[in-house]
Amino acid sequence: MLAATGLTLAGRLSAITASLRPGEVTAICGPNGAGKSSLLACLAGLLTPQTGSVTLAGTPLLALEPQMRAQAIGFLPQSPEIAWDVSVEVLAALGRLPWPDEKSAAIDAALTAMDLVHLRYRPVSRLSGGERARALMARILAGEPRWLLADEPLANLDLAHAVTLMSCLRQQAAGGAGVVLVLHDLAQAMNYADRVLVLHEGRLAADGAPAQALSSEAIAAIWGVEARWLGEPGAMALSLPG
Repeated sequence: MLAATGLTLAGRLSAITASLRPGEVTAICGPNGAGKSSLLACLAGLLTPQTGSVTLAGTPLLALEPQMRAQAIGFLPQSPEIAWDVSVEVLAALGRLPWPDEKSAAIDAALTAMDLVHLRYRPVSRLSGGERARALMARILAGEPRWLLADEPLANLDLAHAVTLMSCLRQQAAGGAGVVLVLHDLAQAMNYADRVLVLHEGRLAADGAPAQALSSEAIAAIWGVEARWLGEPGAMALSLPG
C-alpha cells in the first residue's frame, strides 16, 4: 500500500490523507492549480511535505534506500527532460538502472507495449511529441516497478495510442501493480480508473469510485461546469453545455 497521511505543502496541499492500493488504477483529478502534480511528486518521494508523511508497505518512503525506492516506484513527470540524444531503445533501457541486470526481455516488452519496436534505433531528437511521450513511458515500464506514477501521460498522445496506454496500465494493475495517474480527461478517468481522488484548492474534495467522485453534481461543484454523462459503464462520454 502507498499511503499519504496529512500531507501539507504551503499553498499547494492541505492535510491530504489517502491510502492507495496495489492492483488498482487511481486517477487524481481536479481543476488547474488544485495540487495534483504536487501530490503525485510527494507520493514518489520527490517532494517533502512540510507536515505529514508517505509510507510504502508501512515503511516511511524517505527512509528507503534510493535504489530500493527506484525499484519500487516508476515516476513520469508532466514535462520530463531527456539529457542526451540517445536511441529509443537506450532510453527505455535506462529504466533498468535501479536493477543489477539489464533484462532485455523487459525492454522489448516495454517497446512492444508502447508501439515503438519499429522506432527502437531512432534518436529521440527525431521523434514526434507523441512518440517521445511513449518512449518515456517505455522507460518506466522497462523498470517493472510495483507502482507506476504518471503526471498527464495522455497529454501528447493521439486517440489510438491513448487507448493503448490506458489498456496497458489496466493490465499492469491486473498484474498486481499500483497505478496512479494525474488526468485532466475526466472521461478516461471515468472509464479506466478503479478509484478517483478529486483535489480542489489543495484539499481532497472527493475519494471514491469514478461514478461517485465524478458525478455530474461533483463536476458542477468543483469545476463549475454543468455536464452530464452519456453511454454505458466503461464507454462513458461527458456531454458539455453548448
